[in-house]
Parts: sequence; structure tokens; C-alpha cells
Amino acid sequence: MKIFFLFTFSTFFWSPFEQAAASVHYDKILTHSRIRARDQGQNVCALQQVMGTKKKYFSTCRNWYQGAICGKKATVLYECCPGYMKMDGMRGCPAVAPIDHVYGTLGIVGATSTQQYSDISKLREELEGRGSFTFFAPSSEAWEQLDSEIHRNLIDNVNIELYNALHHHMVNKRMLTKDLKNGMTLVSMYNDQKLLINHYPNGVVTVNCARVIYGNQIATNGVVHVIDRVLTAVGNTIQDFIEVEDDLSSLRAAAITSDVLDILGKPGHYTLFAPTNEAFERLPRGLLERIMGDKVASEALVKFHILNTLQCSEAITGGAAYETLEGNTVEVGCDGESLTVNGVKMVKRKDIVTSNGVIHLIDEVLIPDSAKQVIELGGAQQTTFTDLMIQLGLASSLRPEGQYTLLVPLNGAFSDDTLRMDQRRLKTILQNHIINVKVGLNELYNGQELETIGGKLLRVFLYRTAVCIENSCMVRGSKEGRNGFIHILRQIINPAEKTLHEMLRNDKRFSVFLSLVKAADLDDVLSQPGKWTLFVPTNDAFKSLTDDDKDILIRDKNALRNILLYHLTQGVFIGSGFEPGVTNILKTIQGGKLYLKTVNDTLLVNELKSRESDLMATNGVIHVIDKLLYPADLPVGNDQLLTILKKLIKYIQIKFVRGSAFKEIPLTFYKINIIESNVQPIIRKEDPSITQLTKLIEGEPEFKIVREGETITKVIHGEPIIKTYTKIIDGRPVEVTEKKVTEERIIQGPEIKYTRITAGGSDNEEKLKKLLEDEVTKVTKFIEGDGHLLEDEEIKRLLQGAGTEYTKVTKVIEGEPQIIEREIKKVHLEAPVRKEQPTRRTQGGTARRRTRLAYP
Repeated sequence: MKIFFLFTFSTFFWSPFEQAAASVHYDKILTHSRIRARDQGQNVCALQQVMGTKKKYFSTCRNWYQGAICGKKATVLYECCPGYMKMDGMRGCPAVAPIDHVYGTLGIVGATSTQQYSDISKLREELEGRGSFTFFAPSSEAWEQLDSEIHRNLIDNVNIELYNALHHHMVNKRMLTKDLKNGMTLVSMYNDQKLLINHYPNGVVTVNCARVIYGNQIATNGVVHVIDRVLTAVGNTIQDFIEVEDDLSSLRAAAITSDVLDILGKPGHYTLFAPTNEAFERLPRGLLERIMGDKVASEALVKFHILNTLQCSEAITGGAAYETLEGNTVEVGCDGESLTVNGVKMVKRKDIVTSNGVIHLIDEVLIPDSAKQVIELGGAQQTTFTDLMIQLGLASSLRPEGQYTLLVPLNGAFSDDTLRMDQRRLKTILQNHIINVKVGLNELYNGQELETIGGKLLRVFLYRTAVCIENSCMVRGSKEGRNGFIHILRQIINPAEKTLHEMLRNDKRFSVFLSLVKAADLDDVLSQPGKWTLFVPTNDAFKSLTDDDKDILIRDKNALRNILLYHLTQGVFIGSGFEPGVTNILKTIQGGKLYLKTVNDTLLVNELKSRESDLMATNGVIHVIDKLLYPADLPVGNDQLLTILKKLIKYIQIKFVRGSAFKEIPLTFYKINIIESNVQPIIRKEDPSITQLTKLIEGEPEFKIVREGETITKVIHGEPIIKTYTKIIDGRPVEVTEKKVTEERIIQGPEIKYTRITAGGSDNEEKLKKLLEDEVTKVTKFIEGDGHLLEDEEIKRLLQGAGTEYTKVTKVIEGEPQIIEREIKKVHLEAPVRKEQPTRRTQGGTARRRTRLAYP
């Protein structure tokens, strides 16, 4: 009857606790273990036991499917879940374990050594009495592993030392695993000693870094958790331990120098990976002296060894990244019984528990990137670059107090031919990979220009999944050091030297394509500044083209332009910048679409392989192809042209629609930005009988923003001055037009405020002029384009309420011109007298950007 009562009582008493615990890590992992063992019967849990040891775990999904813990193979065991037991002749664990007081429960869970020591130390009476206790009971194996001298001292003095030691494992209230919160500190029943609780996401619960291996065994007067080691008293902080440990004197000196030691004396839950003196002695002397002489670097070094979380060795069952106080992460893992840091076995002694954390002694010094010089950031895949930097003397030129960015190609980017180059040329190549400022990955933007120490300007191109600098795209691995950043690139950077047109002209492979470009009047497109991607067929693509075919093609300029401009798209698209295997759709200037993707590092254009890609030009990039491209949806309406195209293009079926014509593509898709000045016309009368009209025609001046304090000299062709009058020649009136052109050589300096605004209509211009007349030097109309120039917050504020017709605003700093040389040319034109048109005045402010003179 008594047994029946105990079974019934335990079922009633355990059930609500089990339900309440369902939301914490330990209980979630336990639930997963039940599910994995459901084929074994009721209330059976699946565990993993590390082969060759007695260590058993309720495993995470990761460990379970790997079949390993800490890299060691684990076998599967099936046992009764906590609180249940077997019954003879029945499958699974259908019975609830009997419930007893804490002393009796120690026997139920197999903690027989702890039960025995409780008996001989006179603790049994308390464990059987009234109260509500939590007992963290060491397993019998834990007592066997205890240091023999400590064990002997406890047994020799059972009434005091052993009694106090057991009390240190007890808390004067019931605490289930759901109540054991991560970072919690409990007070033990011995001298108010601290018990540091950690409850990890993998389900591991520790108390002073001892792992709970069997939890939540309910007793009538409390609960028992079996742990895997005997707890020792904790009194000192991490700082206290460092200050008295002789083998940590080097770490102590570094911590004092960097003002970090005091942090380790404050309350918290820290993990310190403490390098021993031997570890510091193995560092190169120059490296250690430099770091210790730099307070910022030494602080980073020490903080890189400290985690702001408490990581006990028993809680680590696989690798994970943890953030350090320095800000970067370290990878902490395990290999059997050993802890690893960043994949290296370096922990000599683990789980030194203090009142504010845990210490693991290591035999290597961890050096964070933030304490390294930029040249030291290169890894195993960048040794060729760093070795060349040292050999050519460039590494020594990088000053510790300087600011640099290294663009480092992978080892494989350096071919044998490159390495055999003349050292002066090789040095120039490396200089193109060194930027004289620190530029982090998140500071790079599309269109940015970076100046190298060799004076070259490198362009930055940003794509959806890639960042490229000129022809070379980055791979993962950017790092920040004490004096700079390092970015890892796939290829050696080849800075652009020539325009697209110059590159075509200098390469005989493209002579036919270039001749067609010239015939279509597209030379300027490829010569002027811009951002283009050009797909260029080699001469092989035109092998079947006869001279007559070429003449026919050239005569139909619309058709020729349509074909050629299908090879051109706006924007610079680097082949390695495309996401591999994904189709990218680009709209061409012709209006059709190109379909690009990279497969096995090869660029495909409309499924045609590019034979050579990423040839960089100052105004774009060239991808070489060996076939002519043609839009599949563009019909041909001319029989002759169809015959020619069929000779050249065999990979697609060209549509024929009789009578269809190619659309005209005007050359307005590219432009040179200019400034249009508004100048009042000048009207003079030289003779009462003759009306002389001098009209200032707007020119197309060159525009350039100059740096503050910088002056430049340049030639500006002034607007022509038109003077019209009537002469009587042979008895007939003849209109004479005299045109004078002024060429001025001027010096431009800085500091003139110049505001450009687009306004719709003359009324709007007048309104705008009044609105801004007290605020700006000059108001002009702005040619369409450059829509991004909306940056001047002051002008935006002035325009508030002025209406939506004012759309584009910018400020330009430009010098006040001084004329240093002037040349005047006269042209006379004669024509019959025509009816004179009325004078039209142009609105706008007085020109200050340059001097304009009208001569009589």
C-alpha cells in the first residue's frame, strides 16, 4: 500500500513540473530525446555516449545527425527518462520512479557515494527532515576523479570538511532545471558561497562548470540534480587569480599596461583564455614590443582573450563563434577531451572557476586583426603578395602610424610570367594595389575612385553579390588592422589606360568591327567619357562577309546602327561581378536585351562564350566574343540584308517581315554635360539710318570643378558676336553679316558660388530669380540630366514653397576668370535683304563665370 501511495503521489507531483519546464533548453532537448526513442517504448530517452568514455549526453539535433560529440564518434544508448523506471516483463519505462526524501533519492538516481558521505558526515538527518532543498549531487565517478589529496582531506575530517563540502552543493530551496536561468548566481548552504549557474542553448546546465547529467529527480523535500564533478569553493575574481599566478606574469603586465585588469575584478560572467608566460615568449620579440608599446593595440590584444559570457568546457559539444570584448569573434570548439580555440588545441588547463567567470589556460597568444599591421593581415592564400611586398621594399614603406588599404590578389592570380617580370615593373603592379587611405568594405560605393600610391585611379563597381575594383572582384575575407584594411581579390588589378575606341584601334582582332563603328558614325560614343559595356566580335565573326556585303551593310546606316548598338549597354558590368549560374538581363542601347551569366568562370552572352572578358577601358569594359550578336525578336525586311545576316549569324533563326524597317537611333543617348549661360543681348546703333544688332550667341564652354586654392589655365572659345547691316551694292540693297569670334585664355581660381536650377517657363524663372536673389550669386537654367545633383540642403530650404517646377539644384565652386590673351577673328557674309526679325531677350542674371566682350 505504501509503494502504491508513493507511485501515485510521484505521478501527481511530477506532472505539473514537467509541463512547466517545457519551454527551457534542457527540457526541450529531453523532449527531442524522447521522440528519437519512441520506437523503444514509453518514457524512453535516447542518449549519446562518447566512445571510450563514460560521458553521456541528451544530444542536440546537430550532434545526433553527425553521430559525434566533440569530433569523437558517439554510440546511441536508450535509458529511462528522468523520473521513470522499468517494470519486469514490460516494454519501455511504464512506471514512475518512487518519490522519497532527498537522502533516499540519492540512492534512486545512483549517487551512492554522495549518499554514503552524507551518512558519515551526519548530513543524513537534515536530508531526511523537513525543508525544501536542491542538492547538486556528484556522481560516484565524480568522487573518483577528485584530486586524491583533496579527497583524503575530506574523508579524514568528515564532521567539518566533508560536511561543509556537501553543504556547498546544496541550496535552501527547490530549483528545477527550468528555474536555473543562464547567468544566475545562487547562494549555497555553506558560508553563503556562490554557485554560478549557466543554462546553454544546447541543453547543457552547469553549476560552477559541473554539468548536470541527470536532472529534476523530485524528492518529498526538494529535488536532486546529479552532476559530473565535485564542486570546490569559489571566492576569488579573475583579477585575483591573475595577480597571484606566477605563470601569468606576462599576461598580468599586458593587462596592467592596457588598463584591462580592473575589468576582470568587477562582477560579471567572463571567460578568459589566459596565455601562459611560455606562450608570450614564443612571440617574435619585435612584434610583442610593438604591440606593448601601443596602448590601443595592447588593449585589443588582452580583450581578444576575454568573452563576455561564461563558457564552461562541458557545455561545448561542437564549434561555435563567440564575441570577445575586443569586438571580433573566436571559434571555440572541442576535440575529444580537449578544448580548441580557432581550430587549434591550445588549452592546457580548463574550468578554473572564479566568482565572476572561468579561466582556461592556453599555450598560444591570440593576436586580433586590430592589433596587427595591415601587412600582417594576409592569410595563407595571400602569401605571394605579402612576400613580394617585403622583397620589393614596399612593406617597410607602410608606416605604423599611417592609413592604408591593401587590395591583395590570391596566390593563384600571380602567374609564372608575372613573377618573372622586371622588378621595377612588378613594383609598379604592386603599387596599384595600395591605397593611401583606410577604406572599409562598407565605405565602398559604385562609381567611387580610389587613388593608389602609384597615382592611378581605380574605379569601384558594386553589384548585387559582388564588389569589384577595375577588373578584379573581391572574395570574402576583408579585415581591418591597426593601420589599414585588407581586401582579398581574385585577380591582379589592371588599371584602365585607354578609351574603348583606342583599345579597338590598337588591337588588330577588332579591325572589321571598328570599321563598321566608324561607318555608323559611332566613333565619338566610344571615345568620349562614359560608362559602357561593349561586346566586341573579333574579325573571325566576319569571315564570310564580302566587300560587297559590307558596302550594302554600310549604306543602310539605320540597320548598321541597330546591329552595332545591340553590342553596347550603359553601365560597366564586370564578368566576375555576376552571380554564378544566374541569368542577368541587360538592356542595350539598341533597345533589345542581352542575357548574361557566368558558368565555371566563363561569361556567356546570349549563350555564346566570351573568349576574353573584363578588358578595362577608361570609359567602360570590353568582353570579346567570336560571333556577331543580333536580337532574336528584331525582324529584317530586306532580302539582301537577310542574306548577309544569315551568313554571319547561324546560332539563331532571324525573322523576316517584308517591308519592315529598322528604327532610327539618334545619337542622343550620350551627351557631354555643359553649362548654358543666360546673357542679356546687347543692342547698339552706330548710324541712325542703319540698325545694328549685336546678338551674343550661347557657346559650349568646357566645365570643370577645381579644388579649393587651385588655379588652372584654359582656353574658352567665346560666343560669336553677330553684327548685321545693309549696304547698297550696284543699286541694290544687300544684307551684310559680320561675325566676330573671340578666343580667350583665362586663369580660373576658386571660390565663386554658382547655382544651377531647372525652372519651367519664363514666369517661373522670374519668380525664382526673386526668390533667390539675396542668397545666391547666379541663377541659370540647367540642361536636362544629372538628376542626382540634389544635395544642397540650403538651396532646398530656399525653394520650399516655390512650387514643384523647380527640380534640380547644385552648387559649383569655380574661379573668377582673368583674361590673359585674346584673339579676334572676323567673318563677312553677304545675302539679299530679308525681313528683320524682332529682337528676343533672354532672361537670366549677369554672367560672372567668364568674361564676354562685344566689339563694334
